[in-house]
Amino acid sequence: MIGHFLLKDQEFKFTAIAFGRIGGHNVSLGLSKKATEKIRKIGLDPDKVQLAIQRKLIEGDVILPEGLKLRE
Repeated sequence: MIGHFLLKDQEFKFTAIAFGRIGGHNVSLGLSKKATEKIRKIGLDPDKVQLAIQRKLIEGDVILPEGLKLRE
């Protein structure tokens, strides 16, 4: 997956790989060093932000481009 999220009116791009396995679904999220530093500069913990984004992706709490649907 390629996407972005917003924090304090700033856009952060990410890449992620989603997969399922025994024990449930999982997401491996990648943020650039630049994005990580930007998150740190606005006073947030990049690791906590990354975990929150991973959880939202797993739970389906996302906005998809018009016409694109998630598999059920």
